[in-house]
Amino acid sequence: MWWLERDPMRRLAGRLACIMCLGGLVGGCFQPLYAEHSLTNSPAIGPALAGVDVAQIAAPSGSSEARVAVEVRNQLLFDLTGGAAAAPPTHRLAIRMSSTRLSVIVDINSGRPDVEDYGLNVNYTLTEVKSGKAVVSGVTSARVSYDIPGQAQRFARARALRDSENRAAKLIADNIRARLASYFVAGT
Repeated sequence: MWWLERDPMRRLAGRLACIMCLGGLVGGCFQPLYAEHSLTNSPAIGPALAGVDVAQIAAPSGSSEARVAVEVRNQLLFDLTGGAAAAPPTHRLAIRMSSTRLSVIVDINSGRPDVEDYGLNVNYTLTEVKSGKAVVSGVTSARVSYDIPGQAQRFARARALRDSENRAAKLIADNIRARLASYFVAGT
């Protein structure tokens, strides 16, 4: 090994060769979560997620919460199926949700809010259709803030609230999809 100590370029080349060999060996141990084909011949995650039937989310009819419930369900359906037709249901997902609004910054002169926070809290349960047994249950939440651009712009405030509701619905759908994907891969 005396020739490696004398030539720094050879020493660097030897280290890089070792790193490349180890990287190649370790790289074969990982598998992308949403891959279409599994390296271990286990079922792919896409068809398993497409087999989840998302139940209607209960919310007071005609309220803004009803619109958010539809948005959450639509986001979940799209995320689970990728926009394709749903597979025959193997699992059923039940969701209960509640929303909150909080004034974060209030103008001291007018007493009107300048920044508000919209929160969405969701409890969900995944039930196996065959056995009727609940296999996954969890709680997730999303908090989204939005600015009110001026006191005379009431439509801007309404639009900002709607945008924050949509962003919160997307966050909730992403959280639930990630949890369900981890269940279908790891079984826990």
